[in-house]
Amino acid sequence: MQVQIFSSIHIPLPLEAIYRRLGYKSGITKIDERKREEIERHIEYAASLVCLKGAGLRVPLERVEPTQVFLATGADIRSAKLAGFLKGCREVLFVGSTAGSAVMDAIRGDIEGDDMTRGVVIDAVASEMTDAALDWIMGLFNRLLARENARLTRARFSAGYGDFLLENQKMMYDMLELGRIGVTINENCILIPEKSVTAVVGIHA
Repeated sequence: MQVQIFSSIHIPLPLEAIYRRLGYKSGITKIDERKREEIERHIEYAASLVCLKGAGLRVPLERVEPTQVFLATGADIRSAKLAGFLKGCREVLFVGSTAGSAVMDAIRGDIEGDDMTRGVVIDAVASEMTDAALDWIMGLFNRLLARENARLTRARFSAGYGDFLLENQKMMYDMLELGRIGVTINENCILIPEKSVTAVVGIHA
């Protein structure tokens, strides 16, 4: 069980997802050309600030009970929802990604200043690119797992959802060694920079 660190992740800009997060619906919301040009300038600026990094770690499952997941590391997670999610899996993949601190500084600067519109766009870009980085990591592991006739679950499960308490993020932070990619965690188990995420993915035989 060795963490794989991705010190530089390059992905296509998820434009459609960014526009959805901004509230625009393809084929429904009309945007005049001037507004679109403004938004796309902000998107390009935001993308230039994002520095995607990530980590992934495969961990065998010892067993899954109705309300508890036992890892081969000796750790366990109490969560009926996570246990249900991992039913039938032989391993779990812990993943994490971050957009870096520069983009968060820009968001704060715009929101505290007088450019709220750009701040909102930058926030959307950072969020969607961080999620897309997790997709990229999952895609890489899926290609490796295909050689073992195994695959990842389509969905992923994050701490703070349902009864999978946010406090579990500290364990995931430590296991993924996220300090190596510039991420810290505070006493409330919030990752810093804010545009940083972790998740659990199941591995099926």
